[in-house]
Amino acid sequence: MKLIKAVSFIIQFGLIGLGMAALYLIWQSDHDGSELINFFSPSQLMQHSNDSAAGNTSPVTSYADAVASSFNSVVTIYTTKQVKHKTHPLLNDPIFNQLFGEQLERRQRDNTEINLGSGVIISSDGYIITNQHVVTGADEILVSLSDGRGSQAVLVGEDRETDIAILHIPINGLDEIEVADTQPIRVGDVVLAIGNPLNVGQTVTMGIISATGRNRIGLNTFENFIQTDAAINPGNSGGALVNARGQLIGINTAIFSQEVGAQGIGFAIPISIALDIKQQIIDNGKVSRGWIGVEGTQITAKAAMETGNPNIRGALIVGVFIDSPADMAGIRSGDIMVAVNGEPVDNIRDLLEVITLYQPGEIIEITVFRGPQKMTFSMRATERPQ
Repeated sequence: MKLIKAVSFIIQFGLIGLGMAALYLIWQSDHDGSELINFFSPSQLMQHSNDSAAGNTSPVTSYADAVASSFNSVVTIYTTKQVKHKTHPLLNDPIFNQLFGEQLERRQRDNTEINLGSGVIISSDGYIITNQHVVTGADEILVSLSDGRGSQAVLVGEDRETDIAILHIPINGLDEIEVADTQPIRVGDVVLAIGNPLNVGQTVTMGIISATGRNRIGLNTFENFIQTDAAINPGNSGGALVNARGQLIGINTAIFSQEVGAQGIGFAIPISIALDIKQQIIDNGKVSRGWIGVEGTQITAKAAMETGNPNIRGALIVGVFIDSPADMAGIRSGDIMVAVNGEPVDNIRDLLEVITLYQPGEIIEITVFRGPQKMTFSMRATERPQ
């Protein structure tokens, strides 16, 4: 009996507590009674939880719209090149040539080499961006559009140091791809690679951005790659890397492969770099970069100690070209370059990339350490040799 009374007391106390809590919530949030009932409703709680988890957005089940907006802007590029064979040395012998020359010459006839790549229509009046290695040395360049039309292309210009080439075809009203805005891309963003891998036909593969700013890969002189795990194969080179809205963010360039299993490592040139190269080629027929004429390497422990700062960052100069801007300004081997126009440089690659941003004729001030002495040299950049 005492146990029943105790349980009854606890239940009554609990109900009173819940009632007081409900009245407090009504007073705090100005909810009416019906809202309070809905607030405690299990279905409402479940809906609230689902909305919060999904961020009030529906899950993405297709990228068809992104593909549709960019698919027709990607083209296939076929190049042909006449490969000449070396003359057999025995053909220089008159007797051997008389006996067997005709047979050897038949075997050594020139062959036509056909290569495959992709490209991206960057303007409706026929300009196309692709990789320089896709068209290098080509005797003829043919472009195949997604609608089946084809045209010969003219090589407007190329830049070996970034692996970018610009083509033009005499067709107007083309589907120009939309370029992504300046909002920075992020590791983890979904991307789509569009091209013609292995000549199987226009193909789309999906992945994410695995890394940005990749360099020291050894592919180009100037490297600032987007790394992706979207499948890229031979034939994809020069094709489009687009975001989940179908906007162009990069030009697919290369894969990293050891030919054993799947690597999932592909590289694309950021579209900002490709567009800068494209504009220089169209405006000037070439790409101009600043040059001061030095060769450098990583700072040695001995050179760092001589400055009095063992943690110094910069580029150790190991060579200066005769009559170059650096030579005429007074730079010497053994100097450590630490800043360009007041902007610090961490290593020789930083130094190279910063200087190439200046146009030939611009004045550059270089800060160096010569032993413990800090010095500044002024020089006029010249055009970087190809």
